[in-house]
Amino acid sequence: MTQRPALGCLFEVVETLVLTVVIFLGIQTFVAQPYKVQQGSMETTLLPDQYVLVDKLTPHWSTYNRGDIVVFDPPANWTEATGVPFIKRVIGLPGDHVQLRDGAVYVNGTKLDEPYVFTEDNVRQTTDPTPGNASEWLVPEGQLFVMGDHRQNSSDSRTFGPIEVSHVIGRAWLRYWPVDTFGTLASPTYPAISPAP
Repeated sequence: MTQRPALGCLFEVVETLVLTVVIFLGIQTFVAQPYKVQQGSMETTLLPDQYVLVDKLTPHWSTYNRGDIVVFDPPANWTEATGVPFIKRVIGLPGDHVQLRDGAVYVNGTKLDEPYVFTEDNVRQTTDPTPGNASEWLVPEGQLFVMGDHRQNSSDSRTFGPIEVSHVIGRAWLRYWPVDTFGTLASPTYPAISPAP
């Protein structure tokens, strides 16, 4: 074997590796990104150490909906920031009036049916304001109101208020690890809720 074919082979291997890395980084930056659940705030929909795939592409033309599970950077004023993104469920959209009353969530005057809320001993958790914080919000333009499914173990918009859409990394749509939990994450619909005024 001459040196020229060996160098050509090495160049092809390096070229393939570089192209693979570029494609991987491009996909992760613009299309989809894996995310490891690190908080218990989405139990039992999502458990700590499960992995989900976050869709970063479709939100550019398909806005977030109530019921979507989103991954986002915590607000800059969040004092307990650790650099780890949060994962929560969208409850209120821009213009929505969100209210917590008698342990339930109301959006634009309609009580939400929330079968995904954490249940223990066949009793679904109530949704109460966090101590010292508001129980009613009007979601501003360009923002979302989010809450965890495990309401008594979630730091969410009840504490830090609505979040900027620009801080949302993407929509979690597929749980892929552990393998026995593989499946898409369905978003509930709330047909009874009237649009924001």
